[in-house]
Amino acid sequence: MKVLITREIPQAGLKVLEIYKDRIEIDYRQGPPLSKPELKKAIKEVDAIVPVIPDEIDKDVIDSAEKLKIIATYSVGYDHIDVKEATARGIFVGNTPGNLTEAVAEHSVALMMTLGRKTAEADRFCRAGKFKYWEPMKFIGPKFMGKTLGLIGFGRIGQHFARIARYGFNMRILYFDPIPHPEAESLLDAERVDLDTLLGNSDIVSIHCNLTEESKGMIGEQELKKMKPLAYLINTARGPIVNEESLVNALKEEWIAGAGLDVFEEEPKINPELIKMDNVVLSPHIASATWEARIQMSRMVAENVVDVLINNKPPRYLVNKDLAQNSVTSLS
Repeated sequence: MKVLITREIPQAGLKVLEIYKDRIEIDYRQGPPLSKPELKKAIKEVDAIVPVIPDEIDKDVIDSAEKLKIIATYSVGYDHIDVKEATARGIFVGNTPGNLTEAVAEHSVALMMTLGRKTAEADRFCRAGKFKYWEPMKFIGPKFMGKTLGLIGFGRIGQHFARIARYGFNMRILYFDPIPHPEAESLLDAERVDLDTLLGNSDIVSIHCNLTEESKGMIGEQELKKMKPLAYLINTARGPIVNEESLVNALKEEWIAGAGLDVFEEEPKINPELIKMDNVVLSPHIASATWEARIQMSRMVAENVVDVLINNKPPRYLVNKDLAQNSVTSLS
């Protein structure tokens, strides 16, 4: 059986797969992402693929796979995979949920602090040799103690950010989520509100929901105009949730004070207007970039692959739950 790994990942996952080297052959690609023609060619003879977020595993790619049994994505999100098509063909889709919680929440805090305390802007100022004397009115920002944090999405990551904000900064916590979380509300003194209330009352709005048809473009001109003029927007979820053209206007017209973005609407393309702005902090989709998170992700994708190819059962981190009762044999 053959496994295609499309990009370099930590060795921890490879070591799990190498235990079964007498049964599993690894096609390990490193370097830039595969082009679509390269991906279609590479996937043709494999039983499992370990893609990353830039790999679009759409119907066209799946059509090229003759033996595919599992798509074990090296990510929590799976909007780059046509899950419906995979399910229709009996192909398991597995992801790596939970391991990114602390890493992504911490990165959201880092973006918030960098924006407010203007540390990226100040760093550029120092490197340019502009620091000649102390200026009492230079790089002034807010203190975060006692401010209001609004969380769009209150799952594992949103709740962990809330814990840091509540217990570290004594922040008031508002959240917008279709699903209520009464236990977390009680523990964190959090309040579930509608989106308009959250936008109008939060000093920091941080996005932690999945990308769906409903959430795509959720934050546009009308929503940004409802935010406080001194508020910050943080996005470590998915770029298309925010309409970047509207965000650029909001920043230029000072509807909001700044934005911290780890993801982008047309990633990896970044709106050139955002790059020019001092009140924007950008990072290249690295919210999960801790050794702990990435190593655990590597193990989890390998476990998903082993579950299917070796143990003949659904992956333990299964996305398409409709296949939960199936075995590999029943799908072949």
